[in-house]
Amino acid sequence: MRDDSCATCGSGSRAGRTLSRGAYLLQLGQVPYREAWDLQRSLAGAVSQGAIPDTVILLEHPPVVTLGRRTDESAELHLPDSAEVEILETDRGGKSTYHGPGQLVCYPILDLKRHGRDVKQYVRNLEEALIRTVAPFGVDGARIDGLTGVWLTGPPRKIASIGVHVSRWVTTHGYALNVDLDPAPFTDWITACGLEDAMFTTIAREAGHTVGVDEVRPHAAAAIAEVFDLELDDLPAEDGAGLWPQPLHASLS
Repeated sequence: MRDDSCATCGSGSRAGRTLSRGAYLLQLGQVPYREAWDLQRSLAGAVSQGAIPDTVILLEHPPVVTLGRRTDESAELHLPDSAEVEILETDRGGKSTYHGPGQLVCYPILDLKRHGRDVKQYVRNLEEALIRTVAPFGVDGARIDGLTGVWLTGPPRKIASIGVHVSRWVTTHGYALNVDLDPAPFTDWITACGLEDAMFTTIAREAGHTVGVDEVRPHAAAAIAEVFDLELDDLPAEDGAGLWPQPLHASLS
């Protein structure tokens, strides 16, 4: 089910590629969803204006259920009264999903005018980056025809979800990779991605041992850099959540 024709997804074959473009990598800890969304939009404005290069954010979220533009709330949401989780509507594509600690979230803020102007190919490239990210842990990620995200097969079980938004060819949102968390909320709280009877898994469950999010971050950054031909420079995060001060956000957007 894996499309090996995308094994070198990016801006071209390895032999014919141009030099990698400089980009920022912002490594954050656990950040509330609204704050991270504000940060994405500020950075997207700056990338769109050429004030900063492409920027990749890696972080975790506290428990939150997010609703994409195609979410059917009556069919997908069935949270128990005891669930302590925020529910937020977003502007990304797709349906509902769950974020929580133990899940690595990647938000690439990329100008697709530099990456092919093809949203479908961009999503395929994110899938390729995910497949490369999980491989070092002995996990064989795959694509399934007609479905977005990255899966394991035999039987099918989803390990990573993708939902993106593109405005003026600049991307926000991205992917969520299940590293080591209880996948029950994907089925007990919501019908994640609108998929009835879907199973969800994690890197740790498939690897058979504990895996920390910090162990996965270097592989995720390397895979994004390779697939999108980026040379990532670490952008220092500040104390706490690491979000830049609001005055700088305003000046960038």
